[in-house]
Amino acid sequence: MRVPLPWLREYCDPPLDARAIEERLTMTGTKVEAIHSHGVPSSENFVVGLVLSAQAHPDADRLRVCSVDLGLQEPACIVCGAPNVAAGQSVAVARPGAVMPDGTKLGKAKLRGIVSEGMILSESELEIGPGGEGILVLDEIDGTPAPGTALADVLAISMEVLELEITPNRPDCLGVYGVARELHAATGAMLAAEPWATDPGSAGPVDGVHVDVQCPELCPRFTARVLQDVTIGQSPAWLKARLTAAGQRPINNVVDITNYVMLLTGQPLHAFDLDRVAGSALTVRRAGDGEQVQTLDGQTRTLDGEMVVIDDAQGPTSIAGLMGGARSEVEPQTTRVLLEVATWNGPNIHRTSWALGLRSEASGRFEKGLAPEQCMHAQALACRLMVDLCGASIAAGTIDVGGVPPAGEPILLREERVNAILGVPVASSRQSEILRALDFQVQAVEGGLSVSVPAVRRQDVTREVDLIEEVARIDGLERLPATLPARRGAAGRLTHAQRVRRAAEDALVGRGLHEVVGWSFADPELLDRLRLPADHDMRKVVTLENPLSDGQSIMRPTLLGSLMDAARHNVARNGPDIALFESGTVYRAVPDGPGADEHHGLAAVLSGALAPVSWSGQSPRADFFAAKALLEALLGRFDVPFTLEPRPWPFLHPGRSAAILTGTHTLGFIGEVHPLVAGAWDLDRTAAFAVDLGLLARCAQQTATFRGFGAFPSLRQDLAVTLPSDVPAQAVIDHARAAAGEMLTDVRIFDVYTGAQVGEGRRSLALALTFSSQEQTLTDQDIAPLRERIVSALSGLGGELRG
Repeated sequence: MRVPLPWLREYCDPPLDARAIEERLTMTGTKVEAIHSHGVPSSENFVVGLVLSAQAHPDADRLRVCSVDLGLQEPACIVCGAPNVAAGQSVAVARPGAVMPDGTKLGKAKLRGIVSEGMILSESELEIGPGGEGILVLDEIDGTPAPGTALADVLAISMEVLELEITPNRPDCLGVYGVARELHAATGAMLAAEPWATDPGSAGPVDGVHVDVQCPELCPRFTARVLQDVTIGQSPAWLKARLTAAGQRPINNVVDITNYVMLLTGQPLHAFDLDRVAGSALTVRRAGDGEQVQTLDGQTRTLDGEMVVIDDAQGPTSIAGLMGGARSEVEPQTTRVLLEVATWNGPNIHRTSWALGLRSEASGRFEKGLAPEQCMHAQALACRLMVDLCGASIAAGTIDVGGVPPAGEPILLREERVNAILGVPVASSRQSEILRALDFQVQAVEGGLSVSVPAVRRQDVTREVDLIEEVARIDGLERLPATLPARRGAAGRLTHAQRVRRAAEDALVGRGLHEVVGWSFADPELLDRLRLPADHDMRKVVTLENPLSDGQSIMRPTLLGSLMDAARHNVARNGPDIALFESGTVYRAVPDGPGADEHHGLAAVLSGALAPVSWSGQSPRADFFAAKALLEALLGRFDVPFTLEPRPWPFLHPGRSAAILTGTHTLGFIGEVHPLVAGAWDLDRTAAFAVDLGLLARCAQQTATFRGFGAFPSLRQDLAVTLPSDVPAQAVIDHARAAAGEMLTDVRIFDVYTGAQVGEGRRSLALALTFSSQEQTLTDQDIAPLRERIVSALSGLGGELRG
């Protein structure tokens, strides 16, 4: 929301500059996102001029040579191209040296041989309105200021604008006067009287107009007044300037008044051309499924039965709370206006806005929940402006369907409770001062205050603790001391799963990987990019009902997608060597049930070089075995035994992928990413793995155990065997361990050979066997029987000792 500072100061004007006002509002809960400059950077050299004469340029058909009185000794000669410039006009003039809104500094210029000593300005050149081709004529709308008068004394040509971020619970601050009340409470500066305090209208029935509300649960209050003898025209420059600075486009005086009143009070309103309302009657009802209405933006929108429309005898005229219809909009010929101000059900307006893809200034306010009392605030102010600016007369009576709810019970605010919650004493008199400044009704009672909540805060302030929050934020949250909450003997600690999660992350960080954090939302196209078949388990995704965008409409079924996105981002920015991991939740839909199956996963991707180039000019590259080494380090951190079982995964290389097994459980996957999948992310050879940290935590020991190194040295022996090529190396290691027993503490394959010496269809594996004992120093004679048992066991796999 944009609030022009001069407009705000009209209602509350503390002796502070814009930066100080920003600080006070932000520190008391009304966040100021930015301060913008609107209009000219400096009002210097902008003055009022009187056109003495306007003659045709001798060498240009569209130019006029004007003699303009600027309050100096001699008139200035200004060449002007506007078609409406004429003698006797009071105009806005930029003299040489003036700086325009776009930063251009004016100087004397020669136009077709005639020197121009300034520029006669239009509304758009001053950023106070849409302007057009014509110049701004001051005497038509602002009287006749004397030549040479500073233009800033006549028009707001330079102003600072506060851009506010209003939280959803504070719709009262979606109006300038609501922000002024906050500023009043935050600074103690005087607050002007409510701009709707004087109501020129009257109560009672309105002759010739009828309103029927058929869904009062969606329209708690509907008010309407009739204004006659309306003259449609341009709004005065001051009104245009405020609307433009606030981000609104001036249209005509009636529409501008409705926008102005909405910005000031926070209550939207709408003007109907009463002569175009068929039957002079309006009906508020639920729309029919498939019913259509053409809105003011020229679009035809199809409605459903949950939406609300306002219609007349010929059908829908507008979508309630969102936008008026084209059929009854105000036109230049309009003379009778039906001014509608209503309260709509916030959640229903939000749903309608989302379903139609239509947001407006009105819907943004209604969906947050406005008070029915605000209707007459807007009616009173709008009617007064219609009389002043449009020459209108107000017909007797006010249509008022629904009324206002009864006032709620006062809330008791206990002084001792305030002090206990905040940790510092706040005097009861100070509490009362703060709450009165915020328009609460306060009465002193024994032990504290009895507080009545104003209508505009009814949905936000419902409990004693809400009042304490109001006191705290205005008195100064920055003044509250830092204290620890009462422990009451409780001792917090991490769960086993949390400790496993942190240790797993630390294990990867310790090996040079960088952690990334991706979105939990994912693009449905991710499933196709990962080449997942229709029946794959990862296709069971959780779909969002109200996604932020189409590209974030499902919950991620794997961490691989966000990791690949991060890898591509780095590669595209000259970072080809990737070592990344992510720890986060993944989601799967529950078959035939609500909710989702969630578990915490850990995944890593590797691509490019694993280390800087060495003196030999080579560097190890990311591949399956690099990922396996990381996996071994990770699971070894928890002493969890695992095996790899060759298994195809759609997104992994068919010959370089496996399932990670621990016991009978599948812990995750490991492999090189399928070249087609890697190519979809513009990556070269990439390896990855993922594990279920929840399952890992269940497999890991609660308490780490220590195993001593032993007092006796270990003994290593190497063994080379030839086996059929299709025998997995893991099977060789498993058979060797089973045959040798506990004395075989480690077995590794350190060489693989294929060739004519071992025969076709066979290969030679060289095993490094490490034996140790806790009781003695081992000799070759001690190991010989174990070695023979290993050779015998491997013969069952078709193995032969290589001589």
